[in-house]
Amino acid sequence: MSTETTSRRAAVLAVDGGNSKADVALVAADGTLLAAVHGPSISHQAVGLEVGMANLQRLARQAADEAGQPGGALPIADAGMYCLAGADYPEDVHMLARAIGELGLTTDLDVRNDTLGALRAGTHQPWGVVLVCGRGVNGAGVAPGGRTIRFDGVGTYSGDWGGGGGLGLAAIAAAVRSRDGRGPWSRLEASVPAFFGVASPQELTKGLYLEQLSTHRITELAPLVFEAAAAGDEVARGILDRLVDELVAMARALIHRLGLELLEPEVVLAGGVFKNTDEAFADRLEQGILAIAPHAAIRRLDAPPVLGAALLRLDELSPTRATPPNTEARLRQALQAWALRLA
Repeated sequence: MSTETTSRRAAVLAVDGGNSKADVALVAADGTLLAAVHGPSISHQAVGLEVGMANLQRLARQAADEAGQPGGALPIADAGMYCLAGADYPEDVHMLARAIGELGLTTDLDVRNDTLGALRAGTHQPWGVVLVCGRGVNGAGVAPGGRTIRFDGVGTYSGDWGGGGGLGLAAIAAAVRSRDGRGPWSRLEASVPAFFGVASPQELTKGLYLEQLSTHRITELAPLVFEAAAAGDEVARGILDRLVDELVAMARALIHRLGLELLEPEVVLAGGVFKNTDEAFADRLEQGILAIAPHAAIRRLDAPPVLGAALLRLDELSPTRATPPNTEARLRQALQAWALRLA
């Protein structure tokens, strides 16, 4: 989509690159959205570096075409901000920056972890805390002075539990233990194998073990846990309580390490699991966070994370190191509208 009919040079090429999709936006210095496109993953972890860079180049050129920039001339923007899944360690960032730099898309570039894009997309200031709960979990925080910390976020190797994957595995375990007597009865005993089209938890276990059933679908079991909990299933409620307690532990670590306890941090909740409507889940999470930082504002992310990538770069371009409110509001409104059209 193009938001204007006349050609304008973009100040920022903003990229949000996840393991399943990528969003690319071209943004003018005043926050005008020139173009935004949605496409396949550019993640080196998901599709490999070569394919990922080819996808990025294709999406960027598509955005340039839609913005009316002639002939695919490079660079297509002054600065690039790439918030990417898999930019976990300095070695990852160096590799990605080198590969992206070879594409020549922008005059300069900055590669950061995708948690930081989600954080800035959900805040109205350049600092705060983000909890990410999608397929997995992660978190990051930025102090008012700019000090940034985050978790490694590489799964069990970094002590993580939760997200759709954690809920899915816990649901399978609950279903099996409900049937074989090691655990209390749970509605998940019937709903989980039915989701995979098999008759029993034991058939499910066997099918997963023999690789006859797709393990990728385990993350899709999360809604079943919420449904069972809403119906009064104590086992399912216990799984959700465990997840909330894990998220609160992440928030506590970030807030304490950054010294935000007595400030008014915005705590952004990003990721598909937070789209649930379970009031007990939300209440337990809110109470846990407010017990750590009583003045915190808890916000569910309601804008595409590519907005955060753009704002991070616009923050840097501003003399005050914060995007002017009218500039941010203009871009936020445009990208929210674009995301709604995608839904």
